[in-house]
Amino acid sequence: MSQQETPYTLPATAPFHDTKGVAVRIEKLNKFFGDQHVLTDIDLEIRAGETFSIIGSSGTGKSVLLRHIIRLETPDSGQIFVNEDPIFTEEGASQSKCRSSMVFQSSALFNSLSVGENVGLWLREHRIYPEEQIVNIIAEKLSIVGLAGKETLKTSELSGGMKKRVAIARSLAMEPELILYDEPTAELDPVTTDELAETIQALRRQTGNTTIIVTHDLNFALYLSDRIAMMHQGQIIQIGTPDEIRQSSNPLVRRFISTTTKGINSISST
Repeated sequence: MSQQETPYTLPATAPFHDTKGVAVRIEKLNKFFGDQHVLTDIDLEIRAGETFSIIGSSGTGKSVLLRHIIRLETPDSGQIFVNEDPIFTEEGASQSKCRSSMVFQSSALFNSLSVGENVGLWLREHRIYPEEQIVNIIAEKLSIVGLAGKETLKTSELSGGMKKRVAIARSLAMEPELILYDEPTAELDPVTTDELAETIQALRRQTGNTTIIVTHDLNFALYLSDRIAMMHQGQIIQIGTPDEIRQSSNPLVRRFISTTTKGINSISST
């Protein structure tokens, strides 16, 4: 990837993978926080194996929607289906058969643990594999994200970009069918953002997972996504391929494109 002057150069995207991914369907999802209607009648379908980005300005409900998909929030009305199984019941969030993981905006690493201990935390807590195999899995996942041999580093020794990649490796250790990213480029410089985009792009080819990315970074979404949804004031106002979003006639989408790319180089392929 190289930095280009035009903010609208789009690379060819990889085809959908459907071997390990899951389909996500959202129907008439509504969420209130007090008197604030944060999500309004959200209807959305995400295909198995797809890399799908949700874009929009701050405060539009992007991260709240993501937290519903991962079952950290419960809707006031509506439903989310994963492989046609509803994930909410009258009692609240249900136990989904789909294994999913989330890479939080802050990376959410434990400062008291080493890199390797952070990556292997879920495996050790659930005692799924013997210790020798867990050590091998940790090494494998760190290698995938370009951090081979970094198991003993402390999180305080990591750059922002390295923390993001450790968080991704920790998510991969769960062998998720669905992986979600909340503002993955937050607080990253342009070079590190490029490196993170390449890491996520490589993962989609290797794993075939369904990937959902919430971001205000339009160029990041354009580079990585099969399709993109734009949110405005708690509603989805357009869904399309990167090229369809780029050429949108919707004035709200056009304004977002103009504002977020003004003076900013784009992520693009060489």
